[in-house]
Amino acid sequence: MTSWAAIIAVPTAITGYYGQNLPYPGFGHESGFITSAAVIVLLSALLYLTFKRKDWL
Repeated sequence: MTSWAAIIAVPTAITGYYGQNLPYPGFGHESGFITSAAVIVLLSALLYLTFKRKDWL
């Protein structure tokens, strides 16, 4: 259960930080959105694969 919480925490932390009226890198540009979405997907996938490999899921 903790492994899933860690995976879900990644997008929550990233979107929560930039949701505090802070302009994120690339704000107002399509590339900024794509970059932040890619970072969320990559980090979540990396955590998922790591936890799956260690048989924690």
